[in-house]
Formats: sequence, structure tokens, C-alpha cells
Amino acid sequence: MEIELMDHGFLNDWDTEYKQSTAARFEGHFHRKVAVKEQVQSAIYRLRAQQNKLESAAMRMQQHDKDIFNKCVSSQLSHDSARAMMYANECAEVRKMAKVTLQCQMALEQVSLRLETIEEFGDVARMMAPVASVVASIKHQISGVMPEVGFELGQIGEVLSGVVDDAGEVSGSTYEAGANSDEAQRILGEAGTIAEQHMRDKFPELPSSSFSSQRTGEQGIAH
Repeated sequence: MEIELMDHGFLNDWDTEYKQSTAARFEGHFHRKVAVKEQVQSAIYRLRAQQNKLESAAMRMQQHDKDIFNKCVSSQLSHDSARAMMYANECAEVRKMAKVTLQCQMALEQVSLRLETIEEFGDVARMMAPVASVVASIKHQISGVMPEVGFELGQIGEVLSGVVDDAGEVSGSTYEAGANSDEAQRILGEAGTIAEQHMRDKFPELPSSSFSSQRTGEQGIAH
């Protein structure tokens, strides 16, 4: 009888420890999911903030280009070819920066939308890797135009890379680098197409046929 009581007590202890261990694993799993969700929400908020900065900068560039463009037209009408060419060159530089800014803005828009549509943590792991690649690419593109945005995107990119690891552990999934790269390129390609259309809509062609080399440079920017 004593042996049976000891065995029964042992089983009770083992059952209690097992339940506690299982509960601890479940709780840890749950908290990791919550942490991933909070990181994604924070990343969306921070990306939106940078997107707003890029939008404001693009609007300022557009207005600056408009002012220079008008001066270019006035100089051309006054037959001041040297001054007109100077303004045309300045327009070209502004438009280079504007296109980079617009493309990065459009890419961030797509990244934010993709993150907002994630409903399950498995989707986080699957979709986050190309998103992190896109953010890293945008960071490199915009750093020469707006260093402060590039710095912030670098920090966000590190967070997203960490989320990829955390979400992967939660879902137990692995992802092919090639597929992630292809998806990232597709996102950037779509953003570039939209940016090119915005450039055609918002930045008029320089006025004089005498600026053939300048216009060729502008076409190179647009395409």
C-alpha cells in the first residue's frame, strides 16, 4: 500500500510538472506571437511616417521644378540661351531627385499596404522577407537624397529582419531566398512604373527643341 501511495504521488507530481511545462510553452508561444504583431504594427506606423516625409519632399521638389521651369521658358522667350540652358540643367537635377523620391514613396506605400493585409502570423513570416528586402533597397536609394529618411529606414529594416526570424520560429516555416528576391523586385518594379507615370503627369517637358541633349537626358530619367 505504501508503494502504491508513493507511485500515485509521483504520478501526480509528474502530471503537475507536465501541465506547468506545457502551459509555459504555450504562454511563451503566445507572447512571441503578440510581440511579432506589435513589431509589425510599429513598423507600419514608422513606415507611414517616412512615406509622409517623402510625399512632402516630392511636393516641394515639384514646386521648385515649376519655378525653375518657368524661368527656363522666360529665358528662352528672351533668347537668352545660356541662362535657359542653366535652368534646364537645374530642372534635370531636381527631376532626378524627384523620381527617386517618388519611387521610394510608392514602394513604401506598397510595403505598408502589404503589412496591413497580414491576418495570420504565418503570413507575416512568408511576406516579411521580401518586404524587408524592399525596405533595404529603398534605404540605399533615398540616402543620397534624404539621409535622415535613409537612416530611419535602416533601423526599420533591422526590426523587420528580426520579425522574419521571430515569425519563422512561430510558424516553423522556411523560405527560399530566390523567391523572396523575385517578389522584392516585383514590388520595386511596380513602384518604379507608378513613379514614371507621376513624373510624366507632374513634370512638363522642357520647352525648346534646341535642348535636344537636355531632353534626351530627361527621357533617360523617365525611362
